[in-house]
Amino acid sequence: MDIITMVSPEIEKYAVDHTTPLPDHMEALKQYTMDNMPSAGMLSGPIEGTLLQFLVWATGARRVLEIGCFTGFSAQMMASALPEDATLTTCEIDSDVAAIAQSHLDRSPDGHKIDIRVGPALETLKSLEGPFDLVFIDADKTSYADYYESAMGMLSDRGIIAIDNVLWSGRVLSPKDDSDRAIAALNDRISQDPRVRHVLLPIRDGVMLVHKA
Repeated sequence: MDIITMVSPEIEKYAVDHTTPLPDHMEALKQYTMDNMPSAGMLSGPIEGTLLQFLVWATGARRVLEIGCFTGFSAQMMASALPEDATLTTCEIDSDVAAIAQSHLDRSPDGHKIDIRVGPALETLKSLEGPFDLVFIDADKTSYADYYESAMGMLSDRGIIAIDNVLWSGRVLSPKDDSDRAIAALNDRISQDPRVRHVLLPIRDGVMLVHKA
């Protein structure tokens, strides 16, 4: 399964070819995910992963929260830009998938910075205390509004929220099912939220960046 993107395969390949290459262990994780996971299209991929890495570096983040771990690709990309004594907490509902992610973390030079919390993310979030310097949301779409509000409550003053899949393969233009409507509603909600400034980037399947106004 290919990584979801809003541009042509040729442009996507060109962009990847002109982005800093993944290190060997991340290339191996990407390939493992593409070869073995039925939902491999959920993988953030090298362009979005590198964007997240840039955000960690640019903000000087020391505490990162990820809602939706999957095989840990985006977590590892972000952790690689964190200082040695910084931390990334990531939420994953599926214990089997979390075990796969952990097995790759155990072989990663940055895995020691990452703490996987297994269980429903909204329950995990209740047990966490902010502030977080970067929050990446990429989990079940019908809960996006709840994740957004939780993230706002734990965001540092100069922190950034990054939300994946906000274009949802274009289905936000004509929502038909619950996931479509949830994402479109969140985009509208953020656009009308006086607490924030935001930009929607047509990268991969759409990435919304949000910070406090």
